[in-house]
Amino acid sequence: MNEAVNQLVVDLELIRRLDKNGPRYTSYPTADRFVEAFNAESYSHWLAKREIGGVGRPLSLYIHIPFCNTLCFYCACNKVITKDRSKSAEYVRYLIKEMAMQAELLGPGQVVEQLHFGGGTPTFMSDDEIREVMAAIGKYFKLVDDGEYSIEIDPRKVSDETIALLGATGFNRISVGVQDFDDDVQKAVNRIQSEEETLRIINAARANGFKSVSIDLIYGLPKQTLEGFGRTLDRVIATNPDRLSIYNYAHMPTIFKPQRRIHEEDLPEPQVKLDILSMAVNKLTGAGYVYIGMDHFAKPEDELAVAQREGRLHRNFQGYSTHSDCDLVALGVSAIGKIGPTYSQNYRELEPYYDALDRNELPIMRGLELNSDDLVRRAIIQALMCHFEISKESFNISYLIDFDSYFAAEMKELEEYAREGLLELSPQWITVTPKGRMLIRNICMVFDKYLRTRQEHARYSKVI
Repeated sequence: MNEAVNQLVVDLELIRRLDKNGPRYTSYPTADRFVEAFNAESYSHWLAKREIGGVGRPLSLYIHIPFCNTLCFYCACNKVITKDRSKSAEYVRYLIKEMAMQAELLGPGQVVEQLHFGGGTPTFMSDDEIREVMAAIGKYFKLVDDGEYSIEIDPRKVSDETIALLGATGFNRISVGVQDFDDDVQKAVNRIQSEEETLRIINAARANGFKSVSIDLIYGLPKQTLEGFGRTLDRVIATNPDRLSIYNYAHMPTIFKPQRRIHEEDLPEPQVKLDILSMAVNKLTGAGYVYIGMDHFAKPEDELAVAQREGRLHRNFQGYSTHSDCDLVALGVSAIGKIGPTYSQNYRELEPYYDALDRNELPIMRGLELNSDDLVRRAIIQALMCHFEISKESFNISYLIDFDSYFAAEMKELEEYAREGLLELSPQWITVTPKGRMLIRNICMVFDKYLRTRQEHARYSKVI
């Protein structure tokens, strides 16, 4: 491993010049490449192959809860805005039915090492519904004692009692959405959230045995300023979170309707946005946090930082993870799973999701079976995103290729990035430099065979 893997240099001039649209690579190929020809039957076929030879991978479970009480204007997640609490009761019934169908196909005694509840707002569910879902998971799967069990929390919509319940039912990691504490920014994005209620939830999580507290921030929001976001960062760092994510707000109102309520004239200028990013990196690294990759920072002793140092870091649909060998079973509307060399995605809307389950069919809308070229490119992108370097020889051995010959066109493109100082090329290694790490998506895009035209790039958010 590269001993300097956690170093980071923010070269604003380079970022400004090379910034462009591109995927976040929570998967390769990306979800927009999935096809409807991959359906529930295709998925079941691959589930049946999981334990050929008597060896099955442990599982990661993702549970999507789509409901939110209020609309945050910046949000690009798949969600249902409602104040009708009965909707989650109906949803939980269908969710557990899907879980039972998956468990029957998987077979008994499946070991789960990782569990994540995302949304939407997972705590839109009542405490009894949370108990019901967790009881079903315990019935159909075997949760290991030292697993990674996380949930996303909106501090405005959860009580201390619910946090205590989550801790008692097995959750040990919590992700808290903050975005920005500035009053003007909160009003502009319709998310009014006090520092006090945020701190209350963080303190409750720690009091109830949660191993890790993560805080999510967003830069580039309307009304945001360098000074205002600096104050937010100082207050967030003072809470001493184990992990921090600082996401780039991608303003794409033609794709995400809620963003049409954001006034474009309120968005910070590109230079201000870059200055905010630079300040954030400096404050976090100055406070002792390690740059993991993309938008993620962690304390040096955090499991993500340790996994990166030891070469075990992985990236999936929930971001960075320490569990690289898991198949991912995804439950709920729009959820994306990964079984062997395949991806699958459930229907995005409630009605077709419910209809499929009423027919006793898995609610799979589309997916993809990866070919040998996809698999080698996925492994390269994974290695670059997680470790900022790849050994050509390891790919020659693992995939029976001659790296320089197979990727002749890509190596030619990489030479330009090497001249820019983003990476170093040697006969055996491709190594991303400290100033290339903020632009890792650009480097990964070189290996994405599906990106060939400017029109293709327009589907994605800006890299920075």
